Amino acid sequence: MKTLADVLREALRERGIESIGTLSKRFRKSKNKLQDIAVEIVHGKGAIFRVPEKTAVAWDLSGKRVEGSYYAYAPLCMMEKFEPVLTPEELRSRLPEWPYFIIDLQLWDKHTGKEKGKVCLQINQSYGLLRDYFTGGELAVTWAGEEFRSMFHGPLDRITTYEGPTAEFLKEKGIDEVVLLDPWADEVLSEKDFEVNAFVIGGIVDTGRDKKLTPKIGEELESAGIRVRRRKIVLRGDVIGVPDRINRILGIILKMMVEGKSMDEAVYELQEPLHARWRLRKELPKRAVRYKVDGKTYRVVEKELFEYYSSWLKIRWEDFVKVLRELDLVALERKRMHHLNKISNARVINGKLYRVILLKKAAMLCYNC
Repeated sequence: MKTLADVLREALRERGIESIGTLSKRFRKSKNKLQDIAVEIVHGKGAIFRVPEKTAVAWDLSGKRVEGSYYAYAPLCMMEKFEPVLTPEELRSRLPEWPYFIIDLQLWDKHTGKEKGKVCLQINQSYGLLRDYFTGGELAVTWAGEEFRSMFHGPLDRITTYEGPTAEFLKEKGIDEVVLLDPWADEVLSEKDFEVNAFVIGGIVDTGRDKKLTPKIGEELESAGIRVRRRKIVLRGDVIGVPDRINRILGIILKMMVEGKSMDEAVYELQEPLHARWRLRKELPKRAVRYKVDGKTYRVVEKELFEYYSSWLKIRWEDFVKVLRELDLVALERKRMHHLNKISNARVINGKLYRVILLKKAAMLCYNC
């Protein structure tokens, strides 16, 4: 899928322009200069002009620094001084129909004041993500009441806010099918779902109450005649370990949709150690071997598992150790476990498999890592 920077790049090349500069120090520290310039043009803040002398700073259309350019971004007040070659109207006319990414706030009142602040922060961060790919205006917030507007410190003029229900917003936009991101869905989000014109994310943070609130949003949309594709995001087949913040869910969708990343790659890039530890707590017990030494049981995992799990979970060594301690597990090197297996006998005790070691001295098992 094209980004806004791609649209600007195509428009400039059609005009024979291979580099652009700026008449100020703006954008010099930008990571994606073409994208940031394009956003400002779309929002009517400036245009691309032909200037009589080469700019001091310029970049080619891949974003690399070049010596200078006769074309530059400048505010619209320069319209009478320089010849415009690409105006906001011209760039807007070339924009594709990007989907809406809707954050549904119908559960706003179920949050505490602190939680409402988190929702506002995550929505603001969601705008920043969309601005990195599109214009930012693709972010729509429904059920956006007066309290939300007063608490939201982001650019209200650059996102789409709607006071009414999501279904009404969709009908006004002529959209009759959406993808609802729902961790309790049966199907996993896939590339074929990117054809829809709207994605709906529930505006819910850590409420500590019934988490199965998102399906209710889908039920209301369906009762209003909107077709709903319920989809979940998973990491290696499981929702545990997938970030639950609104902006990170959106980021995963964008990395898959625009950058072509696999779901596992996208989740990994946006995962935090907290989410990774959630998953590690589930994974490590599956790898534990029970050793019974002088009547005492030790659950042991291979120390080398850290390398394996850190390849797809954002864990550090300290996270690995923390989870070991929480689960009362012992980590030993693989070669030492092989030795223990040689000197032990396999027995089933109360329906569970143990490796029984008939030794009095087993101090090697009495430390963690």
